[in-house]
Amino acid sequence: MLRQFELVERVKSYDPKADEDAINRAYVYAMKMHGSQMRASGDPYFSHPIEVAGILTNYRLDTASIVTALLHDTVEDTGATTEEITNLFGDEVGRLVDGVTKLTRIQLQNVEAKQAENFRKLLLAMSEDIRVLLVKLADRLHNMRTLNHISKPDKRRNIALETMEIYAPLAERLGMQEIKTELEDLAFAELHPEARASILTRLRFLEREGGDLVGRIMDELDHTIQAAELTGFVSGREKTPFSIWKKMQIKDVSFEQLSDIMAFRVMVDDNEDCYRALGVIHAAYRTVPGRFKDYISTPKRNGYQSIHTGVIGPEKHRIEVQIRTNRMHEIAELGVAAHWHYKTGLEDLAGSQYSWLRELLDILEHAQSPEEFLEHTKLEMFQDQVFCFTPKGELINLPRGASPVDFAYAVHTEVGNTCVGTKVNGRIVPLRIELNTGDQVEIVTSKAQKPSPEWEGFVVTGKARAHIRRRVRSEAHEEYAKLGKEILLKSFAKEGYDLTDDGLKEACDKLDLPSPDDIYAAVGEGEVMARQVLEAIYPGAKASLLTKVVNISKARKKNAKSTESAVPIKGLTPGLALHLSECCHPLPGDRIVGILTAGKGVDVHTIDCESLIELSDEPESWLDIVWDDKKTGDMLMGRVNLVVLNEPGSLSALSTVIAQNQGNISNLKIVGRSNDFFEMDLDIEVTSVKHLTNIIAALRASPAINSVERARG
Repeated sequence: MLRQFELVERVKSYDPKADEDAINRAYVYAMKMHGSQMRASGDPYFSHPIEVAGILTNYRLDTASIVTALLHDTVEDTGATTEEITNLFGDEVGRLVDGVTKLTRIQLQNVEAKQAENFRKLLLAMSEDIRVLLVKLADRLHNMRTLNHISKPDKRRNIALETMEIYAPLAERLGMQEIKTELEDLAFAELHPEARASILTRLRFLEREGGDLVGRIMDELDHTIQAAELTGFVSGREKTPFSIWKKMQIKDVSFEQLSDIMAFRVMVDDNEDCYRALGVIHAAYRTVPGRFKDYISTPKRNGYQSIHTGVIGPEKHRIEVQIRTNRMHEIAELGVAAHWHYKTGLEDLAGSQYSWLRELLDILEHAQSPEEFLEHTKLEMFQDQVFCFTPKGELINLPRGASPVDFAYAVHTEVGNTCVGTKVNGRIVPLRIELNTGDQVEIVTSKAQKPSPEWEGFVVTGKARAHIRRRVRSEAHEEYAKLGKEILLKSFAKEGYDLTDDGLKEACDKLDLPSPDDIYAAVGEGEVMARQVLEAIYPGAKASLLTKVVNISKARKKNAKSTESAVPIKGLTPGLALHLSECCHPLPGDRIVGILTAGKGVDVHTIDCESLIELSDEPESWLDIVWDDKKTGDMLMGRVNLVVLNEPGSLSALSTVIAQNQGNISNLKIVGRSNDFFEMDLDIEVTSVKHLTNIIAALRASPAINSVERARG
């Protein structure tokens, strides 16, 4: 634990003008207020705020931040008040402590709701002063370092999961790579201890086998740089267990198949030397295709700048090399703390480095609940990025997998709401396509357009999804309100009563609804019965027509034909009913599995069907089945998703291609349309996977077909 004079010396070492008196007073005040309180580790509670302050000195934060770190738990855990803190240490510290104060006193229904509400309030606090988040991150980092002292496994896991899903991405957004990396690895140790231990064992084995491999590679890289008469410093390290594990998950490979588990940095004096160093390294070693990224000319949203390249380096090892200036390295490690410029007020959040915070605030404004906000926020923070351009050359950063609709909302909310079409690199394409880095995107808008509910199925940014949901909810509310008003007017008239605005206003309190319009919507949606509204306005009213309940049901015709003889499956008891699953549409040639369902028979799924995930803990219901080669040849249904040009002759070309390849269209459903394209689901009778694959290949070759894929679900 840092002593009082040691903490002061740390701050004075980088800020000679720091307010020593304020730090000393805060140190003594916090020690006095926490008194004999103890942590789960058995240490005095006061050790925690001191360690948090010590972490922040590594990032050279100002006096107000250090004082806030010392006081951040006093309001929550002691008798101190925000007013007292403000009187003793000033308005600035009082405001920061209030922003950082934990919100454990909030009583909500569940852990998820509490987490969402806490994060919502944290966002509002840090939008006023980013230092709130810096102190909160240091607080979380020290709590994670001592997580093992918490006795309850469920509590440890919830804290680790929240750290991985919220705090590590926030640290990354601030460019604080060092904190982000440690938070991830500490959370990884709690969430996946066996995986982490296995990776560490493999890394230690490689160290024993290869000796000081990192040192030898560093020496050769340094020699290569010096030989080119470049002034530079080379460092190297193994990647963290979490980053290795994450890459294994993304690439779906084993540890042995990973070849770039080491990263090396070359630090030079200026931008020009960065590109000279890149040329030297590429001239000396073979490059790895697809591994070059220039974040100097196109910085990340958090201000990160560096050149990344992959090469087959010294001793034929595949390595990643990062090239940056010393200033870029400082910003990469310290993030926003390296700038010594703190944003205070929403009007100052105009810089691109803080655009993500503005977007989170926009999502907050339009989310229906804290839980929905948290869902959209995770979408916003969790994904890698692609860089696209407007026709005027403005750079738009988006998560990987983003669509033109995401791009439209990133440009402006109204552009997204009125988007009707898009051109990517001068070509008209569907709104659901995935954008790639370097794409130039032009959005076509119309004042008559409204967000489509279908968009929610393919957008990936939280901002786009929040606005789409809000518009769809608003339109649905209007439709329900119209329907509800008609229902009430007719029902009241049949009962001989008047429906008045004053009566509806009185009914609002009794029905616990905010406005008459909400009463209409609730009736239209079926959440409130017309009889309830009548009784709320006219207590004791006699019921006549209103008490009659009419149940309307839509009968669904089911195909009653037995599939036993039609489905070429072997490995089952004779007479057992078979059903080809509609979630994956298995065909001869697919690897399949049978799922036994009581009273229904056997559902046949492809081995990679997502529905099987829900049945993984019921191994007793799984049956080992295969296609019967002797019975194949019968026509079964395969489903494909197509995007077809909206022009004369397209459907004719589609049906001709399928007929020429001995397929038969059994059903066609249009699921989306625009001025340029039709999106449709097509059921085709085929004999096998190979037959369906041949038809798909032929369709892709047709000029009338924009895209075609086998359907799943």
